[in-house]
Amino acid sequence: MTKAGGTPRRPAAGQPVPRLLRVTGPLVEMEYTSGIAMYDLVSIGPAGLPGEVVAISGDVVTVQAYEYTGGLAPGQTALPRGRPLSVPLGPELLGGIFDGLLRPLSGAGDWLPPGAQRAAAEERTWSFSPSVTRGERVAGGRALGEIRDAGPVPVKVLVPPGGGGTVEEIAGAGDRPRDAVVAVVGGAEVTVGALWPVRRPRPVRERVAGHTALDTGQRVIDLLFPVARGGTVAVPGGFGTGKTVLLQQIAKWCDADVIVYVGCGERGNEMADVITELSQLRDPRTGGRLADRTVTIANTSNMPMMAREASVYTGVTVAEYFRDMGLDVVVIADSTSRWAEALREFASRTGALPAEEGYPAGLASAVAAFYERAAAVTTLGGDRGSVTVIGAVSPPGGDMTEPVTAHTERFVRCLWTLDRDLAYARHYPAVSWAGSFSRDVPVLAAGHRAAGDPGWARRRDRVGAVLAEADRLADLVDLIGITALPARERVSVLAGRLVREGVLQQSALSERDAYCGPEKTAALADAVLAVADRCRALVDSGVPAASVEQVDFGPLLRAREDTGPRDAAGVTARGDAMLAGLEDVRP
Repeated sequence: MTKAGGTPRRPAAGQPVPRLLRVTGPLVEMEYTSGIAMYDLVSIGPAGLPGEVVAISGDVVTVQAYEYTGGLAPGQTALPRGRPLSVPLGPELLGGIFDGLLRPLSGAGDWLPPGAQRAAAEERTWSFSPSVTRGERVAGGRALGEIRDAGPVPVKVLVPPGGGGTVEEIAGAGDRPRDAVVAVVGGAEVTVGALWPVRRPRPVRERVAGHTALDTGQRVIDLLFPVARGGTVAVPGGFGTGKTVLLQQIAKWCDADVIVYVGCGERGNEMADVITELSQLRDPRTGGRLADRTVTIANTSNMPMMAREASVYTGVTVAEYFRDMGLDVVVIADSTSRWAEALREFASRTGALPAEEGYPAGLASAVAAFYERAAAVTTLGGDRGSVTVIGAVSPPGGDMTEPVTAHTERFVRCLWTLDRDLAYARHYPAVSWAGSFSRDVPVLAAGHRAAGDPGWARRRDRVGAVLAEADRLADLVDLIGITALPARERVSVLAGRLVREGVLQQSALSERDAYCGPEKTAALADAVLAVADRCRALVDSGVPAASVEQVDFGPLLRAREDTGPRDAAGVTARGDAMLAGLEDVRP
C-alpha cells in the first residue's frame, strides 16, 4: 500500500521539471510535462502544497491548490504524485476530527504545517481478528477480518474492489498498525487501511430501492416528509431559521450506524459546538459517546477555499467505505451553498464564462453528481448498506429561486424547507409543511405496512389535510376575524393549531422530547386527530364553536413534553382523558 499522501514522482532522467507559470489565489498554472493527467495530485512549490489538476490546455496545466498559496511564485517547481486525490480509509476514522482532505486535526496544533499530508496524530495499533482461512477463495468486497477496538461499530477489513482470488496468506489475531499487511489475496497485499480516490464512487453489486425510512426522531419529518435509507434531502433556509440545529438533531438521534458530519464552510464556533455536543452526548445504542461512531470533517469558513470543494467528496467517500461493510451511513453537509461558492470562486479565477449569478455552467452537473452517490445497495460482499445524503442550502436573503437551491431541488428525493415566519414565531423545527415534499412516501408507506403500521399513510394524509385547510382559512381569519367564520371552519382553524402545537413543535433542548420514537409520533397524531374529530362532531350537534374553543386543551398539548420519547401509552391516555372531558361540553 502507498502511504497516505504518496511519494512525489520525480520526472525521469532528462525530463524537465514542471515549473509554475502563474499563481492567483487557489489557481496555479504550471508547465505541462508528459505523465501528468487530469485529476492528478501534485506537490506545489518548496512546501509541497497539495493541488489537483483540473485542466490541461496545450502546454499549460491548471491546478486548484488546497492550501493557502501565499509565497508561491512563478519559476518554482511542482512535482506530480502519480495518483488522483485520494484519502486514507481505516479504523481510525470513527470518532476522529479531520480537515477537508481527511488529515487528522486532533493533536495537530492551531494550524497544519504547509504541505502536511498527515497531521501529528498518535500512531496506534488495532486488534485484528481474521474471518477467513488460508486457501479460501474470496471476491472483491469480501470481509477478511474485523477490527475489534475501533469503536462501537464493527470495522471490517475488505478485499479491495477489483481484487479477489485465493487467500495465500492471512494474519493471525493480534494488534496491527493501519499500514500492516494482514492478507495476501490473489498475489495482492491487503492492509488494515486503504487509499481511495474521492471523486470515484466505490463500486457495488447493485443499487436497490430503499423501503425503510430513516428514523430521525423529529416528528415533522418522520410523519410528513420521511426519507428512505439511501435517499437524498435538501434543507434550504435563510439565516436564523434553524438549519444547523435541525441537522445537529438528526446527527444526534437518527438511527444510522455511522454519521459523517461535513462542516463545509460554516463558522468555526458552530463546528466547535457540534464537536463539543457530540462528545458529551450519550449514545442511546451503546451507552458510550455518540462521537465514537461519528466522523467529523471540519472545513470552516477560515480554512482554504478549495479544500471546502473537496470536503463533500471526502465525506461521501468515507460514507461509502462504511457502507461497504453492510452499514447504514448518513452524510450531513452543512452547507452545500458554501461548497458551490468555492466552485464559483475558482471558476472566476480561470476566466470561465459565468452562468446565473456567477456560478459555473457546470453547477447543476456537479450537484447531481454529488447527490447521485447516495443509495441503498447490495455491496460487493453481498451485504445490504446505504448512504443517505442530507445537504443544507443557505440561499442568500432566503431566495429559494437562486441557482444552488433551484438545482438541488431538482435532484433530491426530499425537501425540508425552513420557513422564516415559523422560526420567528418560535415554532421549531421550522419545517414548512406547504413548501416541503417527500418523493419516498409511496414506497415507505408499503414499508410501514410491512412493519405493522398499516395506518401510517392515512394518518399522514389526514394531518396534511388539516394543515392545508387551516392555512387556507388563515388569510380569511386575518381579514374578517375568527368569529365571522362558520362553526365547522372555526373548528378547522382550531384543529390546525392543535396539530402545530401538539404534534409538529419539538424542542431540541427538552430532555424528554428532543427525540421522539415512531410509536409516540403515531400516538400524538392519532390523539390530536381524534380530539379534532370530536370537536367537529360537537359543533355539528349544535354546540357553539366558541364553547369548544374555550376548552382547555393544555393537557393534550403538553403530552409531548410530559411523556418519554417512546411513551405511546402515556400519550394515548392523555388523549382519552381529553376526549372524556369533551363529553361535558353540551349544546
